[in-house]
Amino acid sequence: MSVLAVTLGDPCGLGPELVVRCLALAGADCARRGETLLFIGPLAALERELAGRPRFFDVLCAGAGLAAELAGHGPGICFVEPEGLAGLDFPPGVPTPAGGLAAGKSLGLAVDLARRGVVQGVVTCPLNKAMLQEAGFDFPGHTEFLAEGLGVGARNVTMHLCGPLPPPAQPGQTPPLALRVSLVTTHPPLADVPRLVTREAILRAIRHTAEFTERLGLLGPIGVCGLNPHAGESGRIGREDEDVVRPTVAEARAAGLNVEGPVPADTLFHFAARGRYSAVVAMYHDQGLAPLKLLHFGEAVNVTLGLPIIRTSPDHGTGYDLVGTGRAKTTSFEAALDLARRLAG
Repeated sequence: MSVLAVTLGDPCGLGPELVVRCLALAGADCARRGETLLFIGPLAALERELAGRPRFFDVLCAGAGLAAELAGHGPGICFVEPEGLAGLDFPPGVPTPAGGLAAGKSLGLAVDLARRGVVQGVVTCPLNKAMLQEAGFDFPGHTEFLAEGLGVGARNVTMHLCGPLPPPAQPGQTPPLALRVSLVTTHPPLADVPRLVTREAILRAIRHTAEFTERLGLLGPIGVCGLNPHAGESGRIGREDEDVVRPTVAEARAAGLNVEGPVPADTLFHFAARGRYSAVVAMYHDQGLAPLKLLHFGEAVNVTLGLPIIRTSPDHGTGYDLVGTGRAKTTSFEAALDLARRLAG
């Protein structure tokens, strides 16, 4: 039986709404899959979304007996509230330190359960990084929190955005455009990127991406973007591609990895979207995520590669302005859960 934790993220944001809208009728599906979903967060936030309707989950008790209680529950949907959240106010659509506290405590409990082997993966609903830090959790966001908590270290994971996976090929049909992108660097100032694009960072991203695409059964090569326009034009537009990127790609290829590059990004993404590459390794945030979000805004999945567990997340933020309006799309959350299930199964 696989157990996936679903953290509600900031309970003042869209997390509780997404969970209720997508999973209120999923109990029978979980039983059929032999799967347990464990929601983690404040009960008050889920009760607010239920608006008087019956609970579709069983409430478990936080504490030393949680793992045993979860194991005895069997397939289905459960809920646990981390200690210290009862009685707090989580106003919908308003960022508050209480929301950051709930997000941090929920993620901390998920990390503890993952460390003990109780859950095999975590699907994280969006949190507010500023409120997380104001509540006393000294992490930039989910990725760093998970990497440190699981003993990996933030420098040893890779941020990956996964667009829709290709459907089975049909004769005579052109498959839809799709991108899957890993980042060598995540959120540094653009001026700092060239010094952070090192052999070690590029190799880590290539290896993590190769492991991920292999798990998904994607057989095409991984395409590596050049850092500079035209991949440096043999050193005439910057030396980084010739001195760092090209030899690192050659080293990865010599180690048996199916990888090509450096390829100019403006060319690489055209061919990657049409299926020539199983995934792309981009050098910096906007190089990789601008084309991905052009195609997949609101439907991609954020995956942390290199963790000892599965971690997926919607590709959007807390969406305070959409809370309670019914206008928020559930596509990305559904895709995040589906991908976690696929990787776990």
